[in-house]
Amino acid sequence: MSNKKVLLLVGVLIAAAFILTACAGPAGAEGPAGPAGPSGATGPAGAAGVSPAATDLTCTECHNDGTELTSKTAMWAASLHGSSLVYVEEAGRAQCSFCHDGSAFSESVAAGLAPNKVEVVHTNATPQDCRACHQIHTTYTSADWALETVAPVAFFAAADTTKATFDGGMGNLCANCHQVRSVFTPATDGNVKITSSRYGPHYGPMSSILLGTGGAGLEGKPSAHYSMVENTCVTCHLGEGTNHTFTPQVSACVACHADATDFDINGVQTEVEEKLEVLHTKLVDMKLLNPDTGLWGIYDAATGKWSNPSADAPLVVTEEIGNAMWNYKMVVYDLSNGVHNSAYTKALLDATLAALP
Repeated sequence: MSNKKVLLLVGVLIAAAFILTACAGPAGAEGPAGPAGPSGATGPAGAAGVSPAATDLTCTECHNDGTELTSKTAMWAASLHGSSLVYVEEAGRAQCSFCHDGSAFSESVAAGLAPNKVEVVHTNATPQDCRACHQIHTTYTSADWALETVAPVAFFAAADTTKATFDGGMGNLCANCHQVRSVFTPATDGNVKITSSRYGPHYGPMSSILLGTGGAGLEGKPSAHYSMVENTCVTCHLGEGTNHTFTPQVSACVACHADATDFDINGVQTEVEEKLEVLHTKLVDMKLLNPDTGLWGIYDAATGKWSNPSADAPLVVTEEIGNAMWNYKMVVYDLSNGVHNSAYTKALLDATLAALP
């Protein structure tokens, strides 16, 4: 074959290649993946891990062979806070659950609610225990012993005309519940209508007494135990933090009262007890205080029986007598016989004595 023919043939083949390439259609869709290949051989086993030491487990900061947790739990069980009464009888009520249901207290504090703004009510109430006051099992370290709250507490009851705020450090936790809770009944035409045998500031108004507020018709000043004692309630009732019965110890007083051998410092408790006894006798003689129950009542001279005041059958007294009844209960329910705030306590009692015939 001549060279010309060879060159012509090559040219034709090249032209055909270009033509065929130019006529190729678009690429089709990707086909399905093929089946997985067989698993590879198992690799060699790794080195054995190191067993953790007990000290590496944060749980052991609380759960260990020490006796501190057991001791505090036993002391708590012996305290009034640890008794079943505080939650079995009251916790299921909406107006009571904040302070009488341990879990409701924790949830309410976390939600920023005040005791008079209860929105957490549990059908099955839980007792006040470690979790009510401490942040148990949130970090699983000893940091869980931190208090649920130490924020200042704004008093809410209408009896507190100053709307005071309690700011006593760690004692703020206590002040959430230990404040005047009931609303003072205002006088109408000089008279007060009492509709409950439990008329008064409610049980446990200690922080109000400390701050010198909450009495009927009488405001005072904060006591030295509020303004000078760091962490207020906690310092006096827990000492170094181990006394979970909350029963105060004289040893907590000697830092300021070096010669103290009991709580009757300068005879304050003796004076208050004597005045309370006089008031108790007067109120019983006036047929206002039922001597059998210690509650207010309506006495029927014809039958010699007592009945409880109610909205339908109120006990009507003058404003002066109503104030005196309130202030008597304020001091009785404080339970310190003047220790919390001697000046305000004595002022309440003196005003009450002056109001009674």
